[in-house]
Amino acid sequence: MPHSQIIAGVDEVGRGCIVGPVIAAAVILDPERPITGLTDSKKLTERKREQLSSLIKQQSIAWVIGRAEASEIDQINILQASLLAMQRAVNSLSVQPSWLKVDGNQYPDSECPGETIIQGDLLVAEISAASIIAKVYRDGEMAILDSLYSGYEFSRHKGYPTKLHKEKLTELGVSEQHRRTFAPVKLML
Repeated sequence: MPHSQIIAGVDEVGRGCIVGPVIAAAVILDPERPITGLTDSKKLTERKREQLSSLIKQQSIAWVIGRAEASEIDQINILQASLLAMQRAVNSLSVQPSWLKVDGNQYPDSECPGETIIQGDLLVAEISAASIIAKVYRDGEMAILDSLYSGYEFSRHKGYPTKLHKEKLTELGVSEQHRRTFAPVKLML
């Protein structure tokens, strides 16, 4: 890879959730302005993620969010929806990358060449940055859903199928934001 290449890191969050969109991010970091502390978003506290997310947005060359809604996930399945969200993110970048580094082992449909990296969110700064802004964005979206759908406590479980979330699902029923093809939701219908 030539040194002058513009590398975009790509990652998604929310694949394991049973409510809301899957969110992807694409980030092109500025090699002149390295950001310390980048790692897999799951290894950071909420406060640290939020601090890093602001820093990434300020100091990167470009960043963008892509998404696929719960209804799309139900239509095309979670893997395809994750790839679609990634594709949307990459296609929306204000700066065209010359190489993609994508977390995991599946490559989104993109004209841009690149590679997949298992545990990339842990190993590659650009992917870590994407994982952090995607996670902070999705958590923010869960807070919004929490205010719109009172009682589900989306802010607490972030849409993952926790014991609390399943109890709320039993108590309140399925909201239109729930993914109907996911087992815990499907059982309720």
